[in-house]
Amino acid sequence: MARRTTSNSTGSSPGPRNRTPQPLPRRRRTFGDFVKAFGAFVALVVLLVGVPGALVVSVGWPLPHGTPELAWLQQEITVGTFIHVLTVIVWFAWAQFTACVLVEMKAALSGVGLPNRVPGAGGSQLLARQLVAALLLVGATAASLTPGLSQLGQSLEGNQRGSVAVAQQTPGGLFGQQQEQAASSAAAAIAEQAANAAAHADSGGAHATKEGDTKYYRIQPPEGRHHDSLWEIAERHLGDGRRYKEIYQLNKDRTQPDGSKLSEASLIRPGWILEMPGDAHGGELVQMPDEAPKVSEQVQQQIHDYAQTGDHAQGGGQKQQAQGGDRDTAHIQLPHQRSGGDQGSGHQQQDQNQNQNQQRHEQAGSEEGSGFSFGLPEALVGAPLLAAGLLGALGRRRRQALWQSALGAVGGRRGMEPPIPTGSAADAQDALLVGADPEGVRLLDLSLRGLAAALAAESRPLPTVYAAWLSGNGDLHLQLAQPAGKPPAPWQLGQDQTFWMLARTDAERYEDVDTAAPYPGLVSLGTMDDSRLLLNLESVPGIVSLSGSASDRAGVFASVAAELATNGWSDRMTITLVGFGQDLTPLAPSRLRHLDDVEALVETMEAETRQRRGALGAAGHDSVLTGRTGPAQHTRWAPHLVLLAAEPSAEDAVKLAELAADASRLGIGYLVGTESGDLPGAAWEMEITSQGKLLAPLLGLELDAQLLPVEQQRAVVELFVEADPEREDANASAPPFLVDISEQGRPAVYARLVGPYEIIGLETPDGERSPLMHEALALLLLHREGVHPRVLSSALWPRGVTEDVRDALVERLRGWLGHDPDGTPRLGTDATGRLTLAKSVVSDLDVLRSLYHEATQGKGVNSRAVRGRLLTDALVLVRGPLLADRVQGRYGWLTHEIIDAQLPLLVADIGLALSAFHLEKDRAGQAIEALNASLNSAPGDERLWNELLRATHATGDSERLKALAADLVSRSGARGLPPRTEALLDELLPAWRSGVAAAG
Repeated sequence: MARRTTSNSTGSSPGPRNRTPQPLPRRRRTFGDFVKAFGAFVALVVLLVGVPGALVVSVGWPLPHGTPELAWLQQEITVGTFIHVLTVIVWFAWAQFTACVLVEMKAALSGVGLPNRVPGAGGSQLLARQLVAALLLVGATAASLTPGLSQLGQSLEGNQRGSVAVAQQTPGGLFGQQQEQAASSAAAAIAEQAANAAAHADSGGAHATKEGDTKYYRIQPPEGRHHDSLWEIAERHLGDGRRYKEIYQLNKDRTQPDGSKLSEASLIRPGWILEMPGDAHGGELVQMPDEAPKVSEQVQQQIHDYAQTGDHAQGGGQKQQAQGGDRDTAHIQLPHQRSGGDQGSGHQQQDQNQNQNQQRHEQAGSEEGSGFSFGLPEALVGAPLLAAGLLGALGRRRRQALWQSALGAVGGRRGMEPPIPTGSAADAQDALLVGADPEGVRLLDLSLRGLAAALAAESRPLPTVYAAWLSGNGDLHLQLAQPAGKPPAPWQLGQDQTFWMLARTDAERYEDVDTAAPYPGLVSLGTMDDSRLLLNLESVPGIVSLSGSASDRAGVFASVAAELATNGWSDRMTITLVGFGQDLTPLAPSRLRHLDDVEALVETMEAETRQRRGALGAAGHDSVLTGRTGPAQHTRWAPHLVLLAAEPSAEDAVKLAELAADASRLGIGYLVGTESGDLPGAAWEMEITSQGKLLAPLLGLELDAQLLPVEQQRAVVELFVEADPEREDANASAPPFLVDISEQGRPAVYARLVGPYEIIGLETPDGERSPLMHEALALLLLHREGVHPRVLSSALWPRGVTEDVRDALVERLRGWLGHDPDGTPRLGTDATGRLTLAKSVVSDLDVLRSLYHEATQGKGVNSRAVRGRLLTDALVLVRGPLLADRVQGRYGWLTHEIIDAQLPLLVADIGLALSAFHLEKDRAGQAIEALNASLNSAPGDERLWNELLRATHATGDSERLKALAADLVSRSGARGLPPRTEALLDELLPAWRSGVAAAG
């Protein structure tokens, strides 16, 4: 039931685009910072210059001046010899420390990747790191006191400009790496020569240009760590960085001089030409065509050629969009706006249009309010990975409840029907069904594990991944901390050496592999246009801070916690919640834990940090990533992610910063809330606004945040609590949908779902719509409580569909089912807008439930003959698995259902009841027949096998009992027999173990 936006563009997959950043408050340099920097400078001078100088002056050359002879080794060891040996050791220590300083200085100045580890350095490198960080604290390159933070483009102490520009290189500007050096001599000439034209324009006023003049800007080459960006261009020449979107729209998808195109606002290259809005001003602009400055003929020709690709040459922007396929706005365009576009791949184009219109209508529905056609929580509908995780965890919880109930773990509750949610819980469940993308989760998991297996096969370590981008067409982009060479096939290099990309078509060819989940700490933060950002919390070298109001932060924290607790691309992890989330623990009690205060957190994390450092050292691993490569070791290197919603005190913040300094190597991640936005040790600062925007301005990000508001959070938790078999009111669940099983209750429409799909009482629909209508009817029959129209459309069209197509199908389905004799349509709508079937439309599953209910809780309770007849009739209805002949590729929504667990349990209960009925009259043979019939549909039910052992023992045939025991042992495999079955065999066949051993 995945709903995925499909791009109609060709070429490379679009990544997310930059939005409007807003500045966050920054910590200013203090006098203490300068004192620390001066102290670090003095210490470095003493250690790097003073130590070798003192050794040269006081000791001199400590080694022999000639080739050592044997007599030299036999000389007496004097004080001078000892001093010379000690001097050599000091020289080696000085050389190692100097290497550490150079390594740390290079990493801090380049801002690319984590510092390399100097072999055997240990404390020396740590000291060098602290001194270098303190020295650079007041400079432009200092990121923070934690190692390797500069590559995040995040500085707590000062100059941030380079970070902004570097971030523009990435799909969303996140964790920017250096752009390729493409400096052009013509660019510098344009900057200088354009000053004359700009001066002329300024003399007549800031905006005194002829109407019809067009201005152009040539993107400047990088200067050090600073790279040009649309934001800064707009800020310099338009007076407002937020106007970068105007520049982007003027130049989007137009061919640049190097043959490439501007498709993402965050991806620009030196030497490109940009058309500017008419009110642009400044000395770097080139005014064309009226007042072009004297530039080289080559550059002037490039500008003239580029001018011919503008809107005036294309017949307007709308026409250009229609012809070129606007990747950014296609999902909101009306069909008639695309009539001039590409006519190829008709069915694919239709699917794309349907998906785009579906998205538009869903957005409109959220604005209409609580109308029954819409009214689902959009926060869940718009979070496909979170919804898939929650839906999968909920299904597992319900299956667990069914099995516990069947095995007698919970009172006398049979548990054949899970509680039907109502109110907000029902809406939340429908939203999960509509929004979930289980196929996307499956492919993400296969892709990441497949990458880990491929790297292990090549004896290569896992690269550090800061983030992942899932584009609208399903392509996966991994953003690496630093270049890691060529990725293993079918992965490819992305836009530069720090991006690995896997196309969806290649991901679909992956198969399950037995390897640990390599990046379990990935979690969705939000979307930028049609691409979704997943941050790898455990890899960030420091704390991730989140500022904003407490209520806004709560939605982000709840979403992150819920997705981490239920995602499908991790094996094991620990998620510690502090200051919130005590009511979230039902989502995943084995993963989520709650601490009351920061003091308890600090104490806990100090102990775990020590333990993980020791474990890594003992295992000989540099980080948890090297520990995860090769055979699965996820139980040992599972991540520990800390979510601290309340701002810690200054003292606690410093302690957390110290713990987080080495956290990425240990597989520990920290997400900490703050009111002020100023948090020590923060490697990446984010802000959540009241409009639901997640901002990281220095990284060029403005995401539509993924949130889990309090109302939806409570509704989701209610679903899990209701599914808990140990809740106090578990026995108060409503009985299943029952039908009249007498002759007078013969239905007008009867569908056989248990086994091959058949419909009695209706003509088969003509044409290609017949399979679709059969599938819709099956969905409605399995949900007698009603199906939301949006759930129906998501089930039948996982890629999306327009409302008119959905409504047309509903009307055809209503006409096909017809009316009851009193004129009531057999397909109706309840007060909540959900589609419901009349009682005259019945399935064999309804009859099966009704027969068993009547036999065990109705007339069969007081009449043995009636009970036997009803149970026999029920078992006859079982013709095989549910929808045995369903078309491959359809009925994907069944993966969200628990009918695959309910039906075998129901059949097993019927078989057990019928067996007990026959054994009451010592009819062991008939009891065995009933049990064998049930085992055909429920072969894994331990209760049936145990009862079959008892019935076989009742026949008195010991050889038959031995054969059955041997069959059971062979079926159990390496896991062995369940304890209850072993105990029963010990009772019925004490010598069974020796018999099995002899047979083996």
